[in-house]
Amino acid sequence: MRFLRHPAVTALAPWGAALLTLALGVLLLASGARPSIPTRFIRVMEIEPAILIEISHFLSSILGLVLVVLAFGLRARLDAAWAATIVTLLVAAPLSLIKGFVWEETAMLAALAVALAPFHHAFPRKAALTRMEVTPGWLFSAACFLLGAGMIGLWSFQNADYGEFPWWQVMADEDAARSLRAWGGAAILLFVFGVWRMLGSAAMPPIVGEEDPDLDRVRAILAKAEVARPTSNLALLGDKRFLFSASGESFLMFGVRGRSWIALGSTVGRRDERLELLWRFRELADAHAARPGFYNLEADDLPDIVELGFAIQKMGEGAVAPLESFTIEGTRRGNLRRAWRRAKDDGAVFEMIQPPDIPPLMPEFRRISDAWLETHAGGEKGFSLGGFIEPYVLEFPIAVVRWDGRIIAFATLWPVASRSAFSIDLMRFVPEGPPRIMDFLFVELIRWGQEQGYAAFDFGMAPLSGLDDRPLAPTLSRVGRLIYDRGEEIYNFQGVRHYKAKYDPTWQPRFVAAPRKWAIPRLMADAGLLASGGMAGLAKRPKRNGDPPGASEPKAAA
Repeated sequence: MRFLRHPAVTALAPWGAALLTLALGVLLLASGARPSIPTRFIRVMEIEPAILIEISHFLSSILGLVLVVLAFGLRARLDAAWAATIVTLLVAAPLSLIKGFVWEETAMLAALAVALAPFHHAFPRKAALTRMEVTPGWLFSAACFLLGAGMIGLWSFQNADYGEFPWWQVMADEDAARSLRAWGGAAILLFVFGVWRMLGSAAMPPIVGEEDPDLDRVRAILAKAEVARPTSNLALLGDKRFLFSASGESFLMFGVRGRSWIALGSTVGRRDERLELLWRFRELADAHAARPGFYNLEADDLPDIVELGFAIQKMGEGAVAPLESFTIEGTRRGNLRRAWRRAKDDGAVFEMIQPPDIPPLMPEFRRISDAWLETHAGGEKGFSLGGFIEPYVLEFPIAVVRWDGRIIAFATLWPVASRSAFSIDLMRFVPEGPPRIMDFLFVELIRWGQEQGYAAFDFGMAPLSGLDDRPLAPTLSRVGRLIYDRGEEIYNFQGVRHYKAKYDPTWQPRFVAAPRKWAIPRLMADAGLLASGGMAGLAKRPKRNGDPPGASEPKAAA
């Protein structure tokens, strides 16, 4: 028994069980389509009623298709597939004796059931069979097996005792009719099952909005999460779908575009519930024939993502500045110190506003946000970037800069319960007041974070930063580096990194993951479209000087 629990044996058991189950399922389909062995069939007819033979022959073929279906569940290591396969094998074994004393099939079916019994531990995924993977490729494979069984039946009846008759006349024969009923029943079952799973399966989790009680669950988890990052606060944006753990203390958020299901980061909540939630996400996507993926992962997430069998690609680097040792003194930060001091001398005042005090100031924030959007392409963002959505803005503290008594800049904050790091989401300002006002805001925010006991300030990601273009580097890395070096007209890639680098942050890699390497470009494109509000959002351009009021397009909703 110790040998059966060896890691190598446990890893191979699901694949071995799936292949053997698939083989026996195809064998039952082929056996049901072929003529019975005459000598054995005569003996069976002497001791059994004809109706029992007909029923067992029909059910045996149906169970063959069931085994073909379950083979894919065994490959996915589903606990329910393991139990259902053993039951199906034990039911099909005596039916092979009843339909025509095919004792060889009975022996193989029973032997596989006995062999599978000790390997329950190799199927740890506690998912229902209704969540089993169903894709167009899966249905096509099952249909090919069924079609092959039918062709074997036609060939057998044409070349056995009925060679002098065309096959459509052979169907009048009882044995041929029995074969046709079994094959036709299995075909109808596969068709109905496929239509039900592809079109009539349970709907995907709905988007959780402001009026949804699930958003209160999200807030409660964020307030005490053991594992959370500043970007976890995007769960409150109102454009995500969620999977919750059984305990209700963890969640995973994701967005959907077409067949792409893209999880933003890893799970939030308890660390010990992470892997189970990741598996459930992949199973749910598989059940809806979707392409699952993960966007903006950190290095700590990768062991569990590898456990899922996903391919991983670096997508950029995040800038995280430790606060304990941060200071604006010294020659290295002379420019930053002078910009901060000049803004302060010119009358800039920093203030932190808590959520209860935000509503009276919301019209002022809206004015600044609208003015800022008019000079920036793309309109409001979503998914991996926050937008100026009033219920969302009211969730967080807001850092503001006043000048001559007026608010000229603000930034919404992303805190985390553990105080391991904090970050900013929206940064909006008007071209009034002292120059380099955002440097003043950043310095004041870092000082505020130090006073509040935060360990680090997360400046966010520099896309495509840190990718290698060595000859043996992955193709996606080399293409990304080319875009980073030559694509300044598309996006200010190098400028973003240069601006954040002056705070001397620690550069941490960020990753994207998908089941196959070739799916990663599609995943990143869909994530970009989710963040931009689709192609319409990408096409928006900033308002030019001289445009009449209202000439710009309406702001995109996140």
